[in-house]
Amino acid sequence: MSDITATGQVRQIMQDFARETGLDPVATRPRRYLWTDSFAVCNYLELFRRTGDEAHRDLALRLVGQVHNVLGRHREDDPRSGWISGLDDQEGAFHPTIGGLRIGKPRPERKQGEPPNERMEWEQDGQYYHYLTRWMHALNRTGCVTGEPVYTSWAVELARTAHARFVYTPPSSGQKRMYWKMSIALSRPQVASMGLHDPLDGLVSYCGLQMSLFDLRGQLRGPDLLAEINDMAGICRDRNFATDDPLGIGGLLADAHRIAGLMVEGGFTCHVLLESVVSSALRGIEAYLQTAPFRTLPEQRLAFRELGLSIGLSGVLPLWELIERNPGLFEPEGGIARKVAALERYTPLADTITGFWLDGKNGDKESWNEHRDINAVMLATSLAPGSFLEP
Repeated sequence: MSDITATGQVRQIMQDFARETGLDPVATRPRRYLWTDSFAVCNYLELFRRTGDEAHRDLALRLVGQVHNVLGRHREDDPRSGWISGLDDQEGAFHPTIGGLRIGKPRPERKQGEPPNERMEWEQDGQYYHYLTRWMHALNRTGCVTGEPVYTSWAVELARTAHARFVYTPPSSGQKRMYWKMSIALSRPQVASMGLHDPLDGLVSYCGLQMSLFDLRGQLRGPDLLAEINDMAGICRDRNFATDDPLGIGGLLADAHRIAGLMVEGGFTCHVLLESVVSSALRGIEAYLQTAPFRTLPEQRLAFRELGLSIGLSGVLPLWELIERNPGLFEPEGGIARKVAALERYTPLADTITGFWLDGKNGDKESWNEHRDINAVMLATSLAPGSFLEP
């Protein structure tokens, strides 16, 4: 597919998304969901990069503002009101991420003392760390594209808050761990287990922000993230990231591309971690394909999980190009290069997945419509992943 064709399709998808979720035209009660909106911001920035049309950049900025005003505040059905940080209206507007951001789930969060229900928890609001890291990245990309340091400043404030509340040290082990889900006010864990890739996502996100802090030195005031980076590096050390979940594999591949980019820019020095991430992605995709996932009926498949893999696979060739262009940093015949070369044979799957979900016969199913916003936005990212894959 040509870039011109892909750009046209992405433009249409993102126009529909803006209309249907209350971004443009603005709805009284817009439908905001943090994971989906993180990808959407990157898509609008990518459309701006490809076309030069400032309307796309403006939609990215309007979406950032709407997310903060909706997900940075308490729900309408919550007895609490105002910014979830507890700041007054004026200060909250200056620091919209300092209290974190709600997921945007349809049901209110589980109340303190209420027994957990695993099935219900998926529909209940709160804060997810891995959604917050996606938003940190979207804000940082917005700051880089617009040249406005306030977006990176908000991302750093979000990183510091999320790290302080999600990362803890169990008395029994002394080894830092993370909660997977916290309450809206970040006052208690809702799901105490640790996400497989949360520490990695945090480390890569923090390093990207730290690089931007250096780029914006003199314009951006505030503390760095060195202590948080050190914590995350410790949690990631000797950790096995392998998974056969396509969305998780795609996330590993995207992180590998970002790590390599940061290494080239001088913001990352850990070859061991990059090789571990690439190895985990390679093992994961081999295990995933053994399940013959593409023989399953469309209504039994989750488009956004497959599209996550497609997005990650789109970063494999650019990763290989980074290795080839920087032989002093990456050994062309070393372990990382060999494993990236092994991953290359799977890159045609990206077009296979994207083409399947572009087909109206496959996209017009109950399983597609149940997750319509996230499916559509990640399909657009699959067609034009450049801004999302940037460090």
